[in-house]
Amino acid sequence: MRNSMYRMTQTAILIGGLSLTGAALAQSETQPQGLYSADELMDADVFLAETPDEDVGDVEDVLLGEDMSVQALVIETGGVLDLGDTHRVIDRDDFTLETHNGDDLDDLDYRVTLEMTRDDVAKLPEYDNDWWQNAQEQARQAWENTKQGAESAWQSTKSATADLLDDASDAISD
Repeated sequence: MRNSMYRMTQTAILIGGLSLTGAALAQSETQPQGLYSADELMDADVFLAETPDEDVGDVEDVLLGEDMSVQALVIETGGVLDLGDTHRVIDRDDFTLETHNGDDLDDLDYRVTLEMTRDDVAKLPEYDNDWWQNAQEQARQAWENTKQGAESAWQSTKSATADLLDDASDAISD
């Protein structure tokens, strides 16, 4: 009896797992997968949403923030055989990443799609030393502003908590 209950439970779990696996595979290209390979992302083809069959470049670099999250991609566009090409910075909010064969690291493939036109891509900032210096300064300034805001919030919270404790102490004493 116990053995048959055990088998029925295993069978139910297996059937449920297979049905979930089928649903996950059906949605694997549209659902976040939770983990991405930077190595495989490098050189991924880049497409425009308006012309999904024509690649406009490839991923040349991945730019990370202090928290190691992706802040932007650098794409190489234009030119032929690295002649006349430009490197453009694509903010993380301006692209989507589609995964193909996400369950097989040996066959993993990414496709980056931009919701912009060729003219929009040409207007993106060029990835060069001036851009790099400016981006670093902006990041430093944002950190300083955040740090100052956090210190101010801590002081306000500390002061308000002290006032509440004093009021509670006075109420108990009375």
